Amino acid sequence: MTEKQVVSKKRVVEHGEVYTGKQEVNAMLDLVKQETERIESRFLEPACGTGNFLTEILKRKLRVVELRYSKSQLDYERYGVLAVSSVYGIDILEDNVEECHKRLFDIFDQKYSNLFKKAAKEECRDAVKYILERNIICGNALTLKTADQNPQPIVFSEWSPVNGNMIKRRDFAFHKLLSHARMRAMPLFSDLGEDVFIPTPVKEFSIVHFLRVADAEQK
Repeated sequence: MTEKQVVSKKRVVEHGEVYTGKQEVNAMLDLVKQETERIESRFLEPACGTGNFLTEILKRKLRVVELRYSKSQLDYERYGVLAVSSVYGIDILEDNVEECHKRLFDIFDQKYSNLFKKAAKEECRDAVKYILERNIICGNALTLKTADQNPQPIVFSEWSPVNGNMIKRRDFAFHKLLSHARMRAMPLFSDLGEDVFIPTPVKEFSIVHFLRVADAEQK
């Protein structure tokens, strides 16, 4: 089957929308193959479309999770959620964002359900859905603001594992992450030591169990 790279001429003219083919995506990802297979390595696609890059990255990460942790459901869930939490995207078109959410969730859910069948937990699926809603944003990567009737600065959440099964969420304004020139050649969130720019979060949340990430927002 031929891959669809253009939805319509109108979208190409108005938004420059042309999807990258799977062969090209994998060739580009192979240039950073080691990072795509590191579960916690974060990736941001500023014009993600329906997720051609992000879906392939997540597939690679989940293959590593399955290889290492499939014998323990809790370990697979923990590292599977961590893998999902490491992919970020922005797209200006709402239907693309919705499709990207769906594709990423379906990739996780298919692997998870096939491995653990009736033992698979809805709370794990809900945690993945919640993280994807936070990580894949309808916005304008040029203005660094959301793409809606009342544009606001784009805010991304950092999800950091703490003490085994716990997770810490911190929210960062995207424009502040990019405000320091040195950050442009670094990961989305840097943990490289004292000699780098360390952004200040706009909000911090309570540490919670990784399956209950949505609960932190209620506290």
